[in-house]
Amino acid sequence: MGTDEAGLAGLAERYEDLIDEFAGVPGVVPPRGGSGFGRSALRYQGKIFAMLVRGRLVLKLPADRVSALVGSGDGVNFDANKGTPMKEWFSLDPDSDRDWLPLAREALDFARGSAR
Repeated sequence: MGTDEAGLAGLAERYEDLIDEFAGVPGVVPPRGGSGFGRSALRYQGKIFAMLVRGRLVLKLPADRVSALVGSGDGVNFDANKGTPMKEWFSLDPDSDRDWLPLAREALDFARGSAR
């Protein structure tokens, strides 16, 4: 799909579909918009678990799961433009064949566990 203009539009539409999947899930709040970090984020009880950043699905997952996904070649550790990859944040390659919904459910489960 890539990150050209058409590819970005397709990724944004795919992310909107993902947001729709979580509509009505108790504790999940859709993106609030605006500007700044997290403006596109899905949150569980205030904790970000998935967001679209620079055309990539970014998910908060356990560090060992992130390492496994990075090792499989499906993406990289997320870096919030600070030069430091974040060990519990995974940035999915836009060309990956991985299904977004199961990954986002994993991220929600992780957020649920850390909210206790």
